[in-house]
Amino acid sequence: MAYEATWHANLKVRLRRLRLSKNMRRLVRETDLTSDDFIYPLFVRHGAGIKLPVESLPGKHQLSVDNLAAEVREISALGIPAVILFGIPEHKDWCGTDNFAEDGIVPRAIRAIKETDPDLLVISDMCFCQYTDHGHCGIINIPDNPHYDPALPPGYLHNDHTLDLLQQASLTHAGAGADIIAPSGMIDGAVAAIRSTLDSDGAQHVAVMSYIKYASAFYGPFRDAAESAPQFGDRSQYQMDPANQRQAFKEISLDIEEGADIIMIKPALPNLDVLSRLRENHSVPAAAYQVSGEYAMIHAAAQRGWIDLERVALESLTCIKRAGADMIISYFAKDALKWLGA
Repeated sequence: MAYEATWHANLKVRLRRLRLSKNMRRLVRETDLTSDDFIYPLFVRHGAGIKLPVESLPGKHQLSVDNLAAEVREISALGIPAVILFGIPEHKDWCGTDNFAEDGIVPRAIRAIKETDPDLLVISDMCFCQYTDHGHCGIINIPDNPHYDPALPPGYLHNDHTLDLLQQASLTHAGAGADIIAPSGMIDGAVAAIRSTLDSDGAQHVAVMSYIKYASAFYGPFRDAAESAPQFGDRSQYQMDPANQRQAFKEISLDIEEGADIIMIKPALPNLDVLSRLRENHSVPAAAYQVSGEYAMIHAAAQRGWIDLERVALESLTCIKRAGADMIISYFAKDALKWLGA
């Protein structure tokens, strides 16, 4: 007992001193969430007067363009600096025509947002899965498309033909007023193709946010919201295997060389190791996408009374920022700022 008393008396470093009260914890807190951290996702579709709930994403909706103004005013009032747009077309086809049409759903939405708040940054998610009738992220090798090659496997994604479409759509979205183009399909050479066509068409001011995107099982609710589920197969032939980290850093290096202004890791929480290493090894701004499955799981557990929705959501967001994210795309963005008293 005498030994224990002596040992305790010599315990000079007591880290609990810095955890004793709420204000002490605030004073020494290393990571804080603010409105500057967030990007809010929006799902837009053709039509009028539409605010269609997404069952698997509680509190989220598909909106028609005429309903964007009210949403934008709320987002801006909370201080959120940017939104990312996902479009649901009226008609789908083999090449995703709505994505590069001047009157396509995303160009229309961009113009409407900029009319409501010219300062709100608009990020255009640049992919074709929502717009194609097969649900894949580009031109697929199937007999009824003009690029069909019987020497290639059925269902093979034609990488370089897809780059042509990405260039067309990026120019259309930039022309409508997009501030950032975000290629998300993991198509080889997408950043270089988009950067070169933007630069050659007078859109040097438009930034490129490159996705480092895993072929994840966490995207299910998003596919409900964007109506983008593949009609056959999956996206493993072009999106990354979740087992790989070194490959992610090859992708990051290539995208930076090709002109990416921002690198985004998706999904966020399963890949905090990749996000942390990105921050340690590169100076480029780092984004992370807290995806639909992460959001839906937290809500589902909270609805069962198993967890505290607010505390778990804020903890997960704080950990994403702590790992190195300069910006977080999250369906929780508006709620988080209300919880934080923004």
